[in-house]
Order: sequence, then structure tokens, then C-alpha cells
Amino acid sequence: MKPKTLSAPESSLAEFEGELERLTEALPRRINVDPEKVEQGLAKLVLTLVELLRRLLEKQALRRIEAGSLTPEEIERMGVTFLRLEEQMAELRAHFGLSEEDLNLSLGPLGDLM
Repeated sequence: MKPKTLSAPESSLAEFEGELERLTEALPRRINVDPEKVEQGLAKLVLTLVELLRRLLEKQALRRIEAGSLTPEEIERMGVTFLRLEEQMAELRAHFGLSEEDLNLSLGPLGDLM
């Protein structure tokens, strides 16, 4: 029997699954449920996940640009989208009193997220 080779989308999915597994191992096993800090803690978690996804999408976009699979219009549209997302992230971090460093995760042997 011939081993199955992964197509580009399947290999990207496998890479993403691997990243999620490593992140899950890096997250704390217990959550501090201090009622005074729940909102900020939840915001920190959500914004960290959004930042992780944003960085993964940017890397994927760069790969597609380097492969020449995007038109100039698509490249421009993606660039504007990523800029707007970064602006929104900055606003949300400011609203919840978080810095970029607050959203950093230790990925163990891989280093830090940011």
C-alpha cells in the first residue's frame, strides 16, 4: 500500500493542529477565577488566540504571495485587512489595559509566541 501524501491544504491543517497541540500544553492547567479579574483574564485569553490566528494567517498569506498564487488586488486587500485587524487589536488591548507582552505565550522549546 502506498503511503498517503498530504496536499497543500491538508499539510497546512496538520501544521495548524500541531501548533494548537503545543499551545494547549503551554497553557496553565488551572484558571484563576478571581471575580475582579475575570473580564481581563477572558479578554487576555481571547486576544491571545486572535493574535495567534492572525500571525498564522499572515504566514500563510506570505507563503501564497511567494508562490505567486495571488493577484495584486488580492495582495492589497489582504494587506489592508491585516492592518485593520492590527488596529482593532491595539484598541482592544488598550480597552482592557493589556500590552503586547501580556498576550505572549511561552511555547516551551519553540520559544515565545511573540
